[in-house]
Amino acid sequence: MMLQQDNPEDFVIAIGVQYSVREFIVKSAKQLGLTLNFQGQGVDEQAIVLNVEGDQCPGVKVRDVIVKVDPHYFRPTEVETLLGDPSKAKDKLGWVPEITLDQMIEEMVAYDLK
Repeated sequence: MMLQQDNPEDFVIAIGVQYSVREFIVKSAKQLGLTLNFQGQGVDEQAIVLNVEGDQCPGVKVRDVIVKVDPHYFRPTEVETLLGDPSKAKDKLGWVPEITLDQMIEEMVAYDLK
């Protein structure tokens, strides 16, 4: 749709709903049958496995640390919040999101497992 416009323009393709990295991690872990507990704060925060259900993660055990904060990946101009506004894409292109975050995570996890 963007490429078929008469004049080039910038469009934001987003769902217009904000989720935290933690929410994304929890939802992804849930797809894998993992229940997590977050401990610590700031750069010392980590996600620890509380429970493993099913057989999708045979190498993961209870009490494994599966997420840690690494300051090496901090960006010098980090912003506190990011939220895409897809209203221009909706108005000019008629584009609307077709799947939810949960559906996208389900697809991503299934692809990675395959």
